[in-house]
Amino acid sequence: MFCYQCEQTAKGQGCTVVGVCGKTPDVAALQDLLVYMLRGLSQLAIEAKKVNIPYEETSVFTCEALFATLTNVNFDADRIIAYIRKTVELGKTLRKKIEATGGRALTASGPANLTLEKTKDGLIAQGKRFGIKSEPITDADLHSLQWLLTYGLKGVAAYAYHAHILGKKDTAVFDFLHQGLAATLDEKLGVNDFAGLVLKCGEINLRAMELLDAANTGAYGHPVPTKVPLGAKKGKAILVSGHDLKDLEDVLKQSEGKGIYVYTHGEMLPAHGYPKLKKYPHFYGHYGTAWQNQQREFPAFPGAILMTTNCIQKPLENYKGNIFTTGTVGWPGVTHVTHGDFSPVINKALEMPGFQADTEGKYVTVGFARNAVLSVADKVIEAVKKGQIKRFLLVGGCDGAKPGRSYYTEFVEKAPKDTVVLTLACGKFRFFDKDLGDIGGIPRLLDMGQCNDAYSAVKVAQALAEAFNVSVNDLPLSLVISWYEQKAVAILLSLLYLGIRNIRLGPSLPAFITPNILKVLVEKFNIMPIKSAEEDLKAILK
Repeated sequence: MFCYQCEQTAKGQGCTVVGVCGKTPDVAALQDLLVYMLRGLSQLAIEAKKVNIPYEETSVFTCEALFATLTNVNFDADRIIAYIRKTVELGKTLRKKIEATGGRALTASGPANLTLEKTKDGLIAQGKRFGIKSEPITDADLHSLQWLLTYGLKGVAAYAYHAHILGKKDTAVFDFLHQGLAATLDEKLGVNDFAGLVLKCGEINLRAMELLDAANTGAYGHPVPTKVPLGAKKGKAILVSGHDLKDLEDVLKQSEGKGIYVYTHGEMLPAHGYPKLKKYPHFYGHYGTAWQNQQREFPAFPGAILMTTNCIQKPLENYKGNIFTTGTVGWPGVTHVTHGDFSPVINKALEMPGFQADTEGKYVTVGFARNAVLSVADKVIEAVKKGQIKRFLLVGGCDGAKPGRSYYTEFVEKAPKDTVVLTLACGKFRFFDKDLGDIGGIPRLLDMGQCNDAYSAVKVAQALAEAFNVSVNDLPLSLVISWYEQKAVAILLSLLYLGIRNIRLGPSLPAFITPNILKVLVEKFNIMPIKSAEEDLKAILK
């Protein structure tokens, strides 16, 4: 196997024996085959559009299947194989319709015409032929851009799929996914073509996040500042982790009146700020930090655990008996919940001991999305004009297990008291419970939500830039980003599309970026690796 799609890839170069995330070589090969087959399906979708054949089912499936190949999402070989076979079935259906209208049916060799092996072992062997290093690399920079685009598309697919679940979609997003996937098969495209596609991916991801924002706020209202307990309540318990608010809502509905308290975990924490979710009296608090922090930092949970978008890592395998997955998430031997029926989760929670007593803990405040922040924009602007707020520090992104991620805790703790920290995504769990105080009633730590709520952060920055009559790059705003997986890649591409400069990125730079591509990013956007908290704060605040 060879995989270098995440920040924690082995030795900063690539996992070659087994994934740091726990992905096995067999699953890696199957995921490589799935991505390859989706490229062929995208070719067919493009041809279908030319002859006016509907292909939305293919587009939604492409989002779902590509989403399943993200880091820490699906490690279940059988479910990946099911995605592969459905890719072929959808391709055959499209091909017949295309041929019936006289359209081009892609007779050349390639994934759209690949005959799959019939056995699991055969598919695994087949997948090894289509991995990252399956072809001779004649142009390392071109290869780098192709995979940068592929990883960005994975992030777009995740956000577009979440939005679609709540009824929001845009054909332009689907079409670009197909365009980008198919482009990697076009030998006529060069470095400049893929550089353009990479920035276009950032533009499309911004649209995908906008759709998801509209989906979440349309279904559950705009988040409002909300205090969330980090302790526990005596009684039966369900913990819901991930990003999918629809799954959380369904769990809340189906567990209502059963004597079960529902807790959030990881990126589900911001759900407490949505008015239509807050109404459930058994929606209690938040438990634990992030799965990536490993078992040594994850306290035992005496109830049922539901993973909605992020899978478990190997050190948590002993939780298998009370862990359930849903959506694209998969893990061998773990029960997968389908069709929105969470009764297996609820029944397991009722079997488990639950918490035996109330446990007091800290409180954190969530819900500072764009509406909440912009509702006090006049106070923020006045505080900046008076010099009470000297700088905004956007410190957010993904969390992970590397020791170097303590940088983000130190950075926030050492930030001067005349700075405001904006944060989002699971990277905030390095400092989310710190009491930083306030500036004139404005909290110094503002939790803006999940990773996709980078859209909210962008809208706030644009509104402030307009109020001060400057560009976003001229605002007293610095971005210090932690990345781990492919949604973070897509967000970074969105920031670059918007022309945002001077981004500090860490803990380490992507292994799939060549020195030449990095040089271009530095020259055009002044993107830079993090150093120490002290050095970076000194440079930012000088």
